[in-house]
Amino acid sequence: MADPNNYPKLHNAAWPGVVGKGGEGGDPIVPLDTLLELTSKAEVDGQKFDGIDLWLADPHLSIDSDRDQVKRMVDHIASYGLKVGSFVAPIWGGAGGGSAMGSADDRKRFVSQVRKAAAIGEQMREFGIRPTGGIRIDSSTGVADWDKDPVGNTKIIAETFREAGKAAQDHGEFLVAEGEICWGGMQSWRENVRLLEEVGMPGIVGYQADMAHSMLFTLGYNAEQDRLLPEGYDWQDRAVLDAAYKKVADALRPWTYDFHVAQNDGTVFGSGDHEKTGRHVQVTDPNGKLDVTKHAGYWLRDDAGNLTKKMRHIAWDGCMFPNSVMTAQQTWNDVLGAMIKVRDAHGWRE
Repeated sequence: MADPNNYPKLHNAAWPGVVGKGGEGGDPIVPLDTLLELTSKAEVDGQKFDGIDLWLADPHLSIDSDRDQVKRMVDHIASYGLKVGSFVAPIWGGAGGGSAMGSADDRKRFVSQVRKAAAIGEQMREFGIRPTGGIRIDSSTGVADWDKDPVGNTKIIAETFREAGKAAQDHGEFLVAEGEICWGGMQSWRENVRLLEEVGMPGIVGYQADMAHSMLFTLGYNAEQDRLLPEGYDWQDRAVLDAAYKKVADALRPWTYDFHVAQNDGTVFGSGDHEKTGRHVQVTDPNGKLDVTKHAGYWLRDDAGNLTKKMRHIAWDGCMFPNSVMTAQQTWNDVLGAMIKVRDAHGWRE
C-alpha cells in the first residue's frame, strides 16, 4: 500500500474547551492541558493528530503573554509532540476587544487584540512550533445592529478589518474571518464575499470556512434573500443540498485560507446574548446533515475538482459539547478518524 497522505496536517482545536463554558450552571472550562493530553493520545490505524489550534485568551494562553510566557507554552505544547496552527484572537467586547463597527475606541481595541495575537504568532514561528496558520476574527457585532445600515456598516467593518490586516502583516501573519449566521455583515455567503471584496486585502484578510457554519448559509437564517435551499427542504434530496452547498463554496473558496472540518444537524439556537447560530454535532451523529468527506472536498478542491493545496493544515471544530463528551478519549478518536478520511480523499504527500 502506498504511504498515506501527510498533508494537510491534522489539528484539533482548543476553543471548544472554552466557548460556552464557565457560565453559571454550565460546565466548567476544559483546561488546555486536558485538551493537549486527549489530542496527543488520539490514534487511528497508527495515525495521530499533528497539532492544535489555540484560543489566545485566559485561561488557556493570555493575549498579553510576554515572550518568556510564550516560550514556556511552546515548550509545553511541544512536550506533547504537537505543533501549533491557527489562533482565535479575543476581539469581542467582553474579552478586551470591541465591535468592528463600533466606536473609534471599540475598533481600536479590536485592532489592538489582533496586533497582540500576531506578535505571539510571529514568536511561535520563530520558536519553530508554528509552520502554518492564520488568526481568526469576526465582526463582533450582531445582525440586528448591522441591519440598520447594511452598506455603511459593512464599510466600517471592512475598514476595521483593513487596519487589523495591516497589524497582522507587520508580524508576517494573515487574518481569517469566520462567517457565521450570528455575525453582522457575515451572516450570509453573499455578505461575506461583499465584505472581503470591500476589505480588498487578498492573501492577508480572507475567510475561515467552517464546514458546518458555512452550510447554514444555504438555509438563509438571518439572510432570507440569500437562502439557497427551498422552504421545507427534504434532507433526503442530497443533490439539491450538494448544488446549494457548492454555490456557497464556489463563492467563498477563492478567499478561504483556513478550513474547519465540522458537522451539524441543520438546527440553530441562541444562548445568552449570542444571536442564533449553528449547532455543531459530533462527527458520528446520525442527524448530521453533511457528508463530511465529500463536502470537505468542495473547499479543498477547485471548480474543476483539482486539489488547491492552499490549506497546509485543517482543524476540527466542535463547540458547545458537554464536558462528558469533550473529555472522552473516544470523541477525539472519532474526530481523528473522520479527518483522516478527509485527508485520504483530498490530501497529498510531500
